[in-house]
Amino acid sequence: MPTRARVLGRLRFGPGDPTTAVADGRWWWSTHTAGGPATIAIPLTDDGSPSAWGPGADHLLARVDALTGSGDDPSTFKPLHPALAAAARRRGVPRLGATGSVFNALVQAVLGQRVTTVEALRSWASITRAFGTRAPGPDIGLMTAPSGARLAALPYYTLHPHGVERGRASTISRVARVESRLDTLTANDRLGVLPGVGPWSVAHVRVKALGDVDAVAVGDLHLPALVAWVLAGERGGDDARMLELLEPYAGHRARVIRLLVEGSLGPPRRAPYRRLEPNARR
Repeated sequence: MPTRARVLGRLRFGPGDPTTAVADGRWWWSTHTAGGPATIAIPLTDDGSPSAWGPGADHLLARVDALTGSGDDPSTFKPLHPALAAAARRRGVPRLGATGSVFNALVQAVLGQRVTTVEALRSWASITRAFGTRAPGPDIGLMTAPSGARLAALPYYTLHPHGVERGRASTISRVARVESRLDTLTANDRLGVLPGVGPWSVAHVRVKALGDVDAVAVGDLHLPALVAWVLAGERGGDDARMLELLEPYAGHRARVIRLLVEGSLGPPRRAPYRRLEPNARR
C-alpha cells in the first residue's frame, strides 16, 4: 500500500466513519473549517492533484501537506527493540498525518471514553447521520459532522438513542459551546482544563488533529499491557511502567504505539471476546 494511503487511512475514526471514504483512487474527507464546510479528495498515490468543494475548500487545500504527513520526518526514529525493528521492516515506519480539526477529534475522544472503539465509532456515525449535513461536492454518500453550534443546541438526552449516556453527552455539549477556543487551548496545552477532558482525550486530539508523534494516551485500558508485553515480556502493566518502557523512544512514542497496534503484537488472549451490549440510556 502506498505510504500516502497508509497515512490518510490512519486519519479515519474507523471503518464506517461517514465523514471519510475511499473512492475513485482518492481519499475523501468532509469537515468544518474556518471558512465553512468543505470536502477534499486526495489521490492515494503521489501523482495527481487534490480537489476540494464547499465554502471552506481553500482551507482544506492548505492542509494537504499536514493531512498526508509530508511534514512528519521519521528518520531519527530508531526501533531499538527487536519486535519493533521487525514490525518496522514488515510494515514500514509509520508517518502520521494531522487533520487540524481539534473539535472533531475531541468529540471522537469523548465518545471513546469508557467504551470500546466499536461502540464509539457506532455513536459517531449515528450522530453524524442524524445531525450532520450532506458533504459539499460530488454525492458519494459522504457526510459533514455536525458543527459545534449544532451540538451545543441539543439537550443532552438527545444523544441517548445514539449510545451516549448523560456524562459523555454533557461533556460533548460543554466542548461544543467553546469550539472557537479549542485551538487556543490546545496550542497552550490547556485542553485538559475542560471538565470531562482528561489526559487520555488530550493525547487522542494531539495525535489525530496535530500529528503529535510523541503523545501517549495515559489511562487507556489496553495500551499499558500491550507495551509491557512487547517491550518487556510482562503481562499486565500500568501507566507508569508504560511510560518507563517508552522513555528510550522519547520524541517518537506515538509512532511506537502505532507500530505496536498496527502490528497486532499484543499478548495472546485468555478468553474469547465478549459480546457488545447496547450502551445504557441514562
